[in-house]
Amino acid sequence: MSVPNYSSTSTRAVPNGPVPRTKILLLGLRRAGKTSIQQVLFNNLPPNQTFYLETTMRVVKHSIDTVIPLEIWDCPANTTVESLGVPLSQFSTIIFVIDIRDLYNQPISKLVEFIVASYAENPDIILEVFVHKAEKLQEDDKIGIPPYFYPIFQPNILPENFRQIHERVSDRLLDMSPEYEQMQLNFHLTSVYDHSLHEAFSRVLHKLIESLPFLEELLNVFCANSQSPKAFLFDTRSRLYIATDASPVDSATHNLCCDYLQMLNSFGPLYKSITATPNRQRQLTGASIPNTPPPSSSSSSSLSPRPTPRSTSSSTSHSPVRPSPPPAATTTNYRPPPPTNGSSGLLAPIPPTPPTPTQSLPQSQSQSQSQSGKRKDLFYPSASTTLSSFSFSSHGTTTLTYHLITRHLALLALIPTAVYEERRGLVEYNVVFFREGVQEICDIEEEVRGSA
Repeated sequence: MSVPNYSSTSTRAVPNGPVPRTKILLLGLRRAGKTSIQQVLFNNLPPNQTFYLETTMRVVKHSIDTVIPLEIWDCPANTTVESLGVPLSQFSTIIFVIDIRDLYNQPISKLVEFIVASYAENPDIILEVFVHKAEKLQEDDKIGIPPYFYPIFQPNILPENFRQIHERVSDRLLDMSPEYEQMQLNFHLTSVYDHSLHEAFSRVLHKLIESLPFLEELLNVFCANSQSPKAFLFDTRSRLYIATDASPVDSATHNLCCDYLQMLNSFGPLYKSITATPNRQRQLTGASIPNTPPPSSSSSSSLSPRPTPRSTSSSTSHSPVRPSPPPAATTTNYRPPPPTNGSSGLLAPIPPTPPTPTQSLPQSQSQSQSQSGKRKDLFYPSASTTLSSFSFSSHGTTTLTYHLITRHLALLALIPTAVYEERRGLVEYNVVFFREGVQEICDIEEEVRGSA
């Protein structure tokens, strides 16, 4: 395996300069929902509050720190290729937002203008169209579509409005030049009132992550050795799934994981230990100010990531306790002993070799040592719940598990309840290896970006 190659112009940086960020251009007409998308995804704004957002009057740059550093340019409606001020080749992705109930001529003309200009400067640019505000669809328009979820559908079950926008954009581009027929233009049906927005933006993010094949392989190994039919690697703050295993993404499973992660983020502060030292309190909450007072009742509903209990269950109640960290999940010298029962049908994973840097610098070595030292003090909460009404026919009931992998990444996996109850130690043993693999991949990506 080779080191991820960050060679696009959007991720270049001057040595010793700021962190290189992948730029995303967010375009659309007035009141199309551009700012709402950014605020709901990355600022945890309640969807019912998006109506009160002010109209964007100038270009606003939002720096987002997820698995890769992003910079989202939220542009006003009157933005043109000339008034943008920078070449379109600096952007890795262009997202154009269209109100599904709006008149189509003006937004389609503006979309085609940017498509033609961006294709001339960078034919490999990623073009995404969010047909937004899907909650306005009438019930007869949603026939054949799973409720609360709108991915890219087959033409025979697409809503009429969505199909018309898709066809008009394609026809307009073909009339201009046949070469645009080979262009990759992706359409998504989205809404801030369900998880379709998270699903669509996750698909956009996957095309920007150079290490995605390595993360997917780690998830495949974990699923195979834990008898898990589905697993996701989520960004806990935005609830975007960074990677998933090779099995198809089911809408119900994705929505369930999003809801469970949102619940843990909301109720996690209730399980914070009152006896924890100030240093541990800062590690759990990410605060930099010592002696931070406990959150008030008015702030307990925040969706920011908080520490969660080691286990929860939908059928039992729990009182706040101080969970103990994993024995040595963060120690590089530790290797758990192999399982003694060889007839369980579960195998300890053989983690795939993550990418390694081509050069070994003393500075990078010292940085890796300091990072591993920090990990020894990092707390890795976990949780689980039994799903009574959600099961796979061949396994009976299912348990949804949560394990923190890095400070802002979490593994959510569906595991048969019988397997989880009988072999929970082996499942957590597999999580240790998965965590180490993901952390090493993240370290190498940070090293590559720092030396770009």
